[in-house]
Amino acid sequence: MNDELPGDPPTGYRVCDMPDGPFTRPLGPLYIKLDGSGFAFRAGERHCNARGVMHGGMLMTFADQALGLTVQRAVGSLEVATVSLNCDLVDGARPGELVEGEATVTRITRSIVFVRGSVRCGERVLLTASGLWKRLRVQPEAAAPTL
Repeated sequence: MNDELPGDPPTGYRVCDMPDGPFTRPLGPLYIKLDGSGFAFRAGERHCNARGVMHGGMLMTFADQALGLTVQRAVGSLEVATVSLNCDLVDGARPGELVEGEATVTRITRSIVFVRGSVRCGERVLLTASGLWKRLRVQPEAAAPTL
């Protein structure tokens, strides 16, 4: 039984305060694990396709967000951009399910960050992903805040 109240962060999570821009607002509140090791959101009707399961595009948007925020934390900067994201859709989420994403940075070079991750509902894998993020060169006067 789920004792959470609507809008409350799931157990083990808090509302994510990392800047992620307006594009991902349709996902709804984004949560971050208390230890910072992953992200989550609650699937809703608005995320579903005509078959009543979460649309693959929403899963890919969340994967991009979870992997990208993980990269930002790893390099300590907002100045990164997705240059490649490969996703394999495995299963779908249903409204009310907690969708969780985890990512691991596998290599950091001077200009590229390599990352892989997965999106799950409990033990059920919904999506696997791997990607490359470009470390952007920032002019000193335009430097973004570090994380």
